[in-house]
Amino acid sequence: MNRKVRIGVFGAYRGMTMISVLLRHPEAELVAICDKYLPALQKAGDAAKEAGLNIALYENFEDFFRHDMDAVVLANYANEHATFAVRLLKSGRHVMSEVLPCETMAQAVELIEAVEESGLIYAYAENYCYMWHSFEMRERYARGDIGDVMYAEGEYIHDCAAIWPGITYGQRDHWRNNMFPNFYCTHSIGPMLYITGRRPVQVTGFVTQRNLTVPPLGIKSGECAGIEILTLDNGAICKSVHGHLKREPGSINYEIYGTKGSMESERFQPSYAQEGREPEIQVYREGEKLCIGTTERYHPGMQAIAAEMAKKFSTHGGSDFYPTHFFIERILGNPDGEKYSIDVYQAVDMGICGILAYRSALNGNAPVRVPDLRNREERNAWRNDNKCTNPAVAKGDDLLPCYPAGSMEYPDSVYENVRDLWLAGKNAE
Repeated sequence: MNRKVRIGVFGAYRGMTMISVLLRHPEAELVAICDKYLPALQKAGDAAKEAGLNIALYENFEDFFRHDMDAVVLANYANEHATFAVRLLKSGRHVMSEVLPCETMAQAVELIEAVEESGLIYAYAENYCYMWHSFEMRERYARGDIGDVMYAEGEYIHDCAAIWPGITYGQRDHWRNNMFPNFYCTHSIGPMLYITGRRPVQVTGFVTQRNLTVPPLGIKSGECAGIEILTLDNGAICKSVHGHLKREPGSINYEIYGTKGSMESERFQPSYAQEGREPEIQVYREGEKLCIGTTERYHPGMQAIAAEMAKKFSTHGGSDFYPTHFFIERILGNPDGEKYSIDVYQAVDMGICGILAYRSALNGNAPVRVPDLRNREERNAWRNDNKCTNPAVAKGDDLLPCYPAGSMEYPDSVYENVRDLWLAGKNAE
């Protein structure tokens, strides 16, 4: 390609971070933005004008879809990415999907086959894989510093109760109100798979009890957390935990134990989140004698890749820059994009672990095999599996409760109160 990659963004709220990158990336041209919420759309349009660009703004996806562009960043509702990605791929556009990759197993199969049939680029923007500490751990693991993974932990604790009005707007059927506890799993699972390059082969799912001390916000699962225990293709075990647990600041933590050492990111002291910096990591490497080795503890700092551009962006610890950058580089066929961008197979591995973990939780925590959807022969068993908690997708017996003991129901007054808080720009208390 002898010109800049022409990219559109669907979703101006979460997409604003990607828009910021595209406005300043030398190899990309932002050409269109779509969002049904006019204030967010206008804010994005104003940012483009400040950058000297006159881009197309659309309230309607069908109009946006017809715009001439090479690629689209999907930053719309997290449960709707796969259906839009499939349609865009079939129309000849490359796709970068913000989290999550799919809502159902059927969507996972359809997404993979759309990528294969189109021959186009699909990239997964799991930004927690690109935080300074997790990316450094990937690089050190790839060098063989700690050997082959034996055990790992991934933790994403983010209690969203206070900000619920600002992220659900009082909508009864907002995806966040309808999701099951294991759904939003790739911030904890993703980095473990990205660091080690391993594939999950089995998952067992758990759900904590509900926290009934929290005032009603319309969350149909109730405030709780999801836990996944994964077995990887080399026999290693991983623990993933994510969701509404009481911890401030929240926790983004990864631990990798290998055959010759271990790596872990800082959690408590000092409180890196409050200081506005990325955590340190600790790396232990065993030497020639058993149980004798070296321990390093250091702040990895920003990765050297495209550092001059990367230092201009700070959201999510600066990690929002890299998924978009590597997506562009991959479209252009450049080595960094090929090496570091997350492809559709790894993205689906990250996402379906949560889907299948919830099946496990609904079935008394019985282990569930994770299919390798790279293998065409394994896809047919899942091709028509639409089980989920979204009534717009799942019908009849396919519609699952949002919590193993049943979905919570709320009167209209709860959603009206949340909407009033959102309109007033207030948090829940």
